[in-house]
Amino acid sequence: MTALIGHAALETALDWTALIAELRCWYKEGRVEAPERQVLRIPQPDGSEASLLIMPAWVPGESIGVKVVTFFPANATKGQPTINAGYLLFDGETGQMKAALDGDALTARRTAAASALAADYLARRDAKRLLVVGTGQLAAAVAQAHAAVRPYEAITIWGRSLDRAAKVAWELAQMGLPATASDDLEAACRAADVVSTVTASTRPLVQGAWLKPGCHLDLIGAFKSDMRESDDMAVMQAQIFVDRRDGASLAGDLAQPLAEAKIAIIDLLADLQELCQGSHPGRRDSQAHTVFKSAGMALQDLASANLAASQAMSG
Repeated sequence: MTALIGHAALETALDWTALIAELRCWYKEGRVEAPERQVLRIPQPDGSEASLLIMPAWVPGESIGVKVVTFFPANATKGQPTINAGYLLFDGETGQMKAALDGDALTARRTAAASALAADYLARRDAKRLLVVGTGQLAAAVAQAHAAVRPYEAITIWGRSLDRAAKVAWELAQMGLPATASDDLEAACRAADVVSTVTASTRPLVQGAWLKPGCHLDLIGAFKSDMRESDDMAVMQAQIFVDRRDGASLAGDLAQPLAEAKIAIIDLLADLQELCQGSHPGRRDSQAHTVFKSAGMALQDLASANLAASQAMSG
């Protein structure tokens, strides 16, 4: 019987602490096989461009999954989600479909959890102030996930719309998190110990000069080469880590300075698997700037879908 796992059920099944632990375990084991993500460009009648992303993965003999994602940036002006997704999970031994999952909720949960997992290795242990840049689908999830690995005393939400930032902050406050909104990005960056960006910006928002020593910069948006959330200095002054080298190096925040020889591939010190397996210790200097660039990985989807399906079926 195929399980249908919707948004609410996914949020219940994918508790932050359990999901972060699950991702850590899957990265340590390193058994997932995943072809390169396929990104198809889809021209729209109004002259804009949408994208279709296809992300398969499997553990031989155990499980197979595929996520299909649409990215319609023009939706932002219509008050509609820019990203929509669905996920199918199959039995790796028989090929039978086990579950169909809400891909939007799955993506939000696994993306936020992966960044929080990275921050557990890269953010200072005494980090107290978190800044989330962006007010879209991921903003609240990222704040919740990061709060699961560090006891933040203050969480600030910044967005181009102060009203939307205030709404996200209010939602987080209702969950018991110390969240407030800000309309001053520079001041918020200067005060933050961890800055997490979740936007579709095509120009730098976070300036390296605004980040204090020891700050951890978590770059989640800007998944295409022509997108950008941070300036060159933010990347050049930092120890750089990625979820996966091939995907992250194609995203704008790294692709552009790489193309201009401002950083080199050798500057990507470790990926998330190497951090989880202990082949790189992560942060070693309390004053170092660190950057984690997330591009998204099919491993994260498969691990999360398996956890959600097991929780749903056991319940």
